[in-house]
Order: sequence, then C-alpha cells, then structure tokens
Amino acid sequence: MAKKVVASLQSSGKDFAKVIKMVKGPKTGAYAFKEEIIPTDQVKDYFAKK
Repeated sequence: MAKKVVASLQSSGKDFAKVIKMVKGPKTGAYAFKEEIIPTDQVKDYFAKK
C-alpha cells in the first residue's frame, strides 16, 4: 500500500496565508491576479500598499 506524503509546512502552515491581489496592467488596463504566500501578521500591510 502507498503511504501518504505529509507536507513539510504542516506544523507551521498556520503562520502563513495565501493572498490574491488584483492588479491593473499599465499598458492595456486589463486586470491580472497576483498570488503570494506571506506571514499572517503582514496581510494587512500587503493590501494597504499599492
């Protein structure tokens, strides 16, 4: 039987958050989505800056 692979960030995974920000392109004006994984205490700062 195959064993399940345990993620390496499982114990500290609660300390990080995946954030998705919508960014408007300068040339065409089309929107794109930017994804990042950042520490949970920096989430408000991430969305506050442009």
